Amino acid sequence: MGFIAWSFGIVLFITTSLFSTTAFAIGKIDLVVVNKSDSSMTVFRQGKALKTYRIAMGDNPVGHKLTEGDQRTPEGRYILDYKKSDSAYYRAIHISYPNDEDRLRANALGINPGGQIMIHGENPNSNLSPEEAQQYNWTDGCIAVTNAEMDELWLAIDAGIPIEIWP
Repeated sequence: MGFIAWSFGIVLFITTSLFSTTAFAIGKIDLVVVNKSDSSMTVFRQGKALKTYRIAMGDNPVGHKLTEGDQRTPEGRYILDYKKSDSAYYRAIHISYPNDEDRLRANALGINPGGQIMIHGENPNSNLSPEEAQQYNWTDGCIAVTNAEMDELWLAIDAGIPIEIWP
């Protein structure tokens, strides 16, 4: 009888671990850091790195975003200020670009800094698998992860969390 109960417990644990979304949850985070040069995004809680994600960015990722349509992902410190559950790319978390410095620079240059930069899920029009798509920079300047990763981030990120985007 003990062996049967033990076996059932093991099967239940494995099943729960494989199919429960909470088994993979990282908990609440307090900082997101994007490193554009190695296409990664790391989430932190109290200074401790919890997980790193492979990201896709804009088609022209080198350098700071200057103007709408330049296909660049901005660089600097921003706030993840709201969530968008009905994004064209699954779900999205908005990045507070442009900030005051970005607006001043754009005004001085006589250009539109653009906006609507987000962390979001997969491209629904892609013929590539989510993992294959992450190997290419395909966004218009956003930061893309897989839908499964977006689900995890959706639970971990509250509005008001800072994001640092490094070159």
